[in-house]
Amino acid sequence: MLEKTVVDKIRKYLLSLPGCYAFKVHGSQFTTGQPDLIGCLEGKTFCLEVKRPGGKATPLQLKRLREWSEAGAMVGVVTSVEEVKNVLGQKAESVP
Repeated sequence: MLEKTVVDKIRKYLLSLPGCYAFKVHGSQFTTGQPDLIGCLEGKTFCLEVKRPGGKATPLQLKRLREWSEAGAMVGVVTSVEEVKNVLGQKAESVP
């Protein structure tokens, strides 16, 4: 399964939630390491690094997620809609 397919499924799920807005961050020299999806759910910011099953986030991606978490966002590295539900169900306190 391509990462794009996973991103599309997750984004479709997020946009189906009442009170949720999310957008895909497209990679460029200005967005290096930023999470794939950034959004807001009922006033709470979230940032998701999307990987296909078995994929791993880079050290820079993990650093950016920690920065978002320290600023109060819910963050996670996810490979499925189920993992997104877990991240949004409770605020992530730390990122490995």
